[in-house]
Amino acid sequence: MTPSKPRVGLFITCLVDMFRPTVGFSAVKLLEEAGCDVDVPMYQTCCGQPAFNSGDNASARKVARPLIDMFADYDYVVAPSGSCAGMIKKHFPELFADDPAMADKVQALSDKTYELVSFLTGVMKVDAVPARFEGKVTYHDSCSGLRELGVKEQPRKLLNSIQGLEISELTEPETCCGFGGTFCVKYPEISGKMVGDKTRDITQTGAKTLLAGDLGCLMNMAGKLAREGSNVEVRHVAEVLADMTMAAPPIAGSGANKDGADMS
Repeated sequence: MTPSKPRVGLFITCLVDMFRPTVGFSAVKLLEEAGCDVDVPMYQTCCGQPAFNSGDNASARKVARPLIDMFADYDYVVAPSGSCAGMIKKHFPELFADDPAMADKVQALSDKTYELVSFLTGVMKVDAVPARFEGKVTYHDSCSGLRELGVKEQPRKLLNSIQGLEISELTEPETCCGFGGTFCVKYPEISGKMVGDKTRDITQTGAKTLLAGDLGCLMNMAGKLAREGSNVEVRHVAEVLADMTMAAPPIAGSGANKDGADMS
């Protein structure tokens, strides 16, 4: 008897939904090619991370609560974002720590939630992808994915399997880009200095394309690169892994507007 495919609920994330749907389609393609049945619950909303990061736990719980039941029946929950996956996996238990009635549900959700690339490599045992991408890329390690979920070597493993692709590492790939969710709004001058340091590092690699696994970080760096007049293209790693770079122009670089916003 053939074992059933794992049922995956894709948590699409606000930024992907609003600004870069191609990342969502790329995630579905990667998951299905890995052998999963994928569903995208229609009424999903924000994970509550902005409110949580601002100390408004009551609002964060209000936003997060519907997601707990919405994703209860899936074998796994996967997000193309380390920060959103980290919010559900690491911070939902903290958020509902004083609610015993929710404890088991929240822990069950936490236990089965993964960032996209770590799920592909760690759970589905994907070692390579049948993609092709010509040129040199550099990769930014987003803070939440790296520090909360241990996402570091997994994307590099799959990128190294792509024909034509060469990775040129940043001098400081693990240094924050300055986005930090609400941090860039609260402390714009500090954030601006941080992203300026990051774009300088990106330029010095000689890479023609910047990749990362979190759209917030990518949009922050893309905007700065565009304002500097850089030709470095910016994409989510899922788009390259899924061989879907022809589906939409880069977030910044050739084919994108001067603010680094998606033109698709």
